[in-house]
Amino acid sequence: MKTGIAGGVAAVVVLILLVLGWASVFTVYQTQQALVVRLGDPRRIVTEPGLHFKMPLIDNVIYVDKRILDLENPAQEVIASDSKRLVVDAFARYKVTDPLRFYQTVGSVEGANSRLATLLNSALRRVLGESTLTNVVRDERAQMMARVREQLDREAHAFGINVVDVRIRRADLPEQNSQAVYQRMQTERQREAAEFRAQGSQRAQEIRARADRDVTVLVADATSKAEQTRGEGDATRNRIFAEAFGQDPDFFTFYRSMQAYEAGLKPGETRFLLRPDSEFFRYFTNPSGGRPPAQAAAPARTAPPATAQQ
Repeated sequence: MKTGIAGGVAAVVVLILLVLGWASVFTVYQTQQALVVRLGDPRRIVTEPGLHFKMPLIDNVIYVDKRILDLENPAQEVIASDSKRLVVDAFARYKVTDPLRFYQTVGSVEGANSRLATLLNSALRRVLGESTLTNVVRDERAQMMARVREQLDREAHAFGINVVDVRIRRADLPEQNSQAVYQRMQTERQREAAEFRAQGSQRAQEIRARADRDVTVLVADATSKAEQTRGEGDATRNRIFAEAFGQDPDFFTFYRSMQAYEAGLKPGETRFLLRPDSEFFRYFTNPSGGRPPAQAAAPARTAPPATAQQ
């Protein structure tokens, strides 16, 4: 029976030793750093990964992330130096460099994010409040982010934190201001478009007027040349007719009469009220073009000797 009791005591002792041995070791991973606290009093900082020892039951291990942490800041409204309101959406990246001070000041990552968000908003208001809207949006944005990071890092050192980077994700006008700016830009573009259309219409009218003037000049020149050529042709024709009339007056008279018949006796368009023995129809009554018989007989009375010979 004594042997059984001794064995039980030995088992309990071994169990207690195993529990104490298990409670006296802790593991630090590569992404962590540890703060050993003994009854609320910080003892040491462990930054090397691996298996480490502590006093069982009285030592407590607080793990702090060694990686770069994110701080997402909600959008804030900031007033620039030119009295323009901006909605700024920024974020920061930081890492814990002093676990002891970090534990003593903020206690946890959530506490650090709360304190850093307040400091980030203050830094943004100070830096952006000294700049204009154009500098914030376009010209000096990188320099402003560097200044905000420097100011935030300087204030975060009191918490054992090193600020790695600060970025302004978005810096826009408020919604109502954006609509007003959009309307103004739209009105300006419409005014410019109307001005361009007016200039284009004026230019088109000038080109059209110049073209009409050129056409008028060309037509006038062409008409003048045509009239001149037609006059020269008529003069040549009249000269030829005069020469032909001088050579054979009877043929010229016959030719002109044929032209008159052709022009005056068109099918379906001819209406005449003339005597058949008129001068116009003399080539119808006498193909040789001589006078009518009544007029031609008068000269025959003056030649009785010829009649007597017959």
